[in-house]
Amino acid sequence: MNLEFSQEEIKFRQEIRQWMKENVPEELRQCTARGAMPDKAMQQHWEGLLAKQGWLTVTWPEQYGGPGWTATQRYIFDLERAMSGAPATSPFGVSMVGPVLYTFGSDEHKERWLAGIRNGETLWCQGYSEPNAGSDLASLKTRAERQGDHYLVNGQKIWTTQAHWADMMFCLVRTDTSVKAQQGISFLLIDMTSPGIEVRPIYSIDGHHHLNEVYFTDVKVPAENLVGSEGMGWTIAKFLLTHERTTIAGVADIHFEIERMKTALKQRDEEYNASQAARRVAELEIDLMALEYTNFRTVAATDDGKPFGPESSGLKIKGTELQQQASQAMVELGRIQSLPWDNEQVIGSKTFNCASRRYNFLRACTIYGGSNEIQKNVLAKMLLGL
Repeated sequence: MNLEFSQEEIKFRQEIRQWMKENVPEELRQCTARGAMPDKAMQQHWEGLLAKQGWLTVTWPEQYGGPGWTATQRYIFDLERAMSGAPATSPFGVSMVGPVLYTFGSDEHKERWLAGIRNGETLWCQGYSEPNAGSDLASLKTRAERQGDHYLVNGQKIWTTQAHWADMMFCLVRTDTSVKAQQGISFLLIDMTSPGIEVRPIYSIDGHHHLNEVYFTDVKVPAENLVGSEGMGWTIAKFLLTHERTTIAGVADIHFEIERMKTALKQRDEEYNASQAARRVAELEIDLMALEYTNFRTVAATDDGKPFGPESSGLKIKGTELQQQASQAMVELGRIQSLPWDNEQVIGSKTFNCASRRYNFLRACTIYGGSNEIQKNVLAKMLLGL
């Protein structure tokens, strides 16, 4: 694999960088800089700007509205996006259900749903986890009973990110209890305005509201909203999760965090152990380089027609561990400057301020998307036959 950018790729990078400089809203940059999450209006406005440029669905095939970029161009785009201070796009429509629909969906599904995702108009959430079915997803109990031309859904989902924003949910439901657990699961698209749906907020340890509980009581879902066939949900879920786990690695955003850390260390006035800090940053950069090359090889392989495999679990493990290590380094190197919970009262460097908030939030990244312990089991089974 050639790790040097060609002249065409360097030109492409300059064009992306210039566009980001001119178009990322300052309000959004400031939100990222203080470690906060954008609200719904900010996120939709940003994704709308990308959609107008044709850059919201950069990983999609051209036939479904993607820009037709190479793996290298996609990598460059994501890196420049992160370094500009812009957040990642919400993954649920673009990176998760979109690929499911153009891979497993009917022509009617593609016609009905893909344009809304591509244009940034339809917001999605993911209905997977339940109170007793997290990493052990096959034990889910939310039922969908077929009644003529519709399904009747009853049950509960939890940790549902952005459910309070979403127009639609892609949901795993149990349609058959007489077969092996994995074989009785189906993949259903549910309108979040349907009668019988209740969304209750969950505030995470960093103080943000992005998680929710979702309750279903006799919710009617049209039968045509079933993707694939009944009992095919587990196959679709595994396909989707490989995409999710690759994006969770967060290579570009770790780059941004380390660069912010380096800049803040240079600007700090008080005395500190410079050699210790430099060593800490260098260790993070070495680990990031290894993760980055692994991620790039994996994505490049998909351009050659190879499917995602156990690599996605490896990327998820190392990427989330590195996110936690970087956030911990930011707190420890920032010392007292990392203690403020927001930037209303600045102590020293704004970069270090709010580091504790991000540190707290990222305690969850080794859990969501399938806990890292489960990912190690996946690797053991797929690579070692254990």
